[in-house]
Amino acid sequence: MLRADAVSLIRDGRELLTEIELTVRPGEHWALLGPNGAGKSTLLSLCGAVRHPTRGSVEVLGHQLGRVDVRALRGWIGHVDPRHPLRSPLTVEEVVLTGATGSVELVPRWRPTARQRRQVEDLLALLGIAAIREARWPVLSQGERGRALIARALMPEPRLLLLDEPATGLDVAARERLLTSIETLADELGDLASVLVTHHLEDLPISTGHAMLLRGGRVLAAGPVDDVLTSELVSACFDYPIEVCRTEGRWSARAPRRARNQKGRPS
Repeated sequence: MLRADAVSLIRDGRELLTEIELTVRPGEHWALLGPNGAGKSTLLSLCGAVRHPTRGSVEVLGHQLGRVDVRALRGWIGHVDPRHPLRSPLTVEEVVLTGATGSVELVPRWRPTARQRRQVEDLLALLGIAAIREARWPVLSQGERGRALIARALMPEPRLLLLDEPATGLDVAARERLLTSIETLADELGDLASVLVTHHLEDLPISTGHAMLLRGGRVLAAGPVDDVLTSELVSACFDYPIEVCRTEGRWSARAPRRARNQKGRPS
């Protein structure tokens, strides 16, 4: 689905990514974690054929960037960005329909096919938002918007789904609904591969099978999630003592008690 081979990215004389190696296979669900400025969203932009590497090569769905029409390639990639720049008061159903045209707004004079209408119905049900199909974008909660954007990203039946901090701004209940929806996708769409960017281990769905830790644009660790999301490696990545726990498939992270108690505050 995705391969980055010795990838570096330089912009304005600054190296944002250095010698990145990443392979995502069908049905794998990856998480990219690291502190602010680590290069997570930059790497995701390469995965989504939005940017090209300065050095190295990136293959997305079997096509090497620089040797393929990226406009056509992006049609096979679902990209979920909570900062979706929609300005019109579209309904949830209309927002999902824009995924069929790859546009932010509805395309003038465009009419969806009967199949596309059925597809919207199925996705609204799958993401648990059928009851709010007529609700308009400005009145939606952040969690409802997140699930609508995932449904929108799935309209073109992508083989690769990219999620850029999808839980940003969500309260606990909204985050849990969103993560449940992502886990449902993993169960229902077995060959779909995904890459999710987050700062927080608590935002990872149970379906996460692989992880990469980035720091300063470099890979600190990558591989099966239980080998990567350890207290030692996560502490090194964030340059702070962190205890990582996993209970019933979900992660949590906190400072060790000795660090919290030192002088009455975290050290």
